Amino acid sequence: MQRIKKGDTVEITAGKDKGVRGQVLVVEPKKDRVMVAGANIVKKHEKARQAGTRQVPAQIVEAENPLHLSNVMLVCPECEKAVRVGFRVREDGRKVRVCKKCSAEIE
Repeated sequence: MQRIKKGDTVEITAGKDKGVRGQVLVVEPKKDRVMVAGANIVKKHEKARQAGTRQVPAQIVEAENPLHLSNVMLVCPECEKAVRVGFRVREDGRKVRVCKKCSAEIE
């Protein structure tokens, strides 16, 4: 089970966007990377090119870049703080994520 999932709200703990909160767009567990909406924005310069029958002009595109998982912390929906994540097995056998500060289950 993953500690951070798509759709979670996270806070960035290191780097140029430290302190920024955003929603997780993509999680890449094999690369230990996570993409956060509105964070780690980079500019990419694109050349003018021919796309089929139309001409696409040169432009500067802004996009989010992935961050390393160690640079983000999950924001607990109960206590609204950036927290570490633990795990607990319910009586029905399901494994759930748990906030380490307030012990609330995170769905």
